[in-house]
Amino acid sequence: MPAINTQPSAIESVFLSACQLAEKHYRQQQLIYIHCQDKQQAYAIDELLWQFEPTAFVPHNLKGEGPVTGSPVEIGFDKLGANKSRHLLINLADQVPSFAVNFPHIIDFVANDDALKQIARARYREYKQLGIELTTTEFTGV
Repeated sequence: MPAINTQPSAIESVFLSACQLAEKHYRQQQLIYIHCQDKQQAYAIDELLWQFEPTAFVPHNLKGEGPVTGSPVEIGFDKLGANKSRHLLINLADQVPSFAVNFPHIIDFVANDDALKQIARARYREYKQLGIELTTTEFTGV
């Protein structure tokens, strides 16, 4: 009988980690912006925030939806960034958004996949060129 791989893919692991970190920082009463590569990814993160932890509730909305004042967690994919000032940027896009310099804290990921590692290295160089100070931490879950 063939083995069935139930491990999440590298990108699924990154998405799950992003949701876990969004929940953690929301509980610390921080305002968060999750920047996605595109509309499809933004919708996937929106859904995952509802489902990733059955007992967790992370108030969130897609940019342009929800309350006028915005939810604690906003998800978007355009080049303009968050609708209001936020404490934390969680970047899931392949590139560093130009508005990243407006955030006091940024979380970015290096997925366990060779192709995605190359993309992450390019982002690392982009952050450095923008003058953003980087520290690295191995993430093993919240």
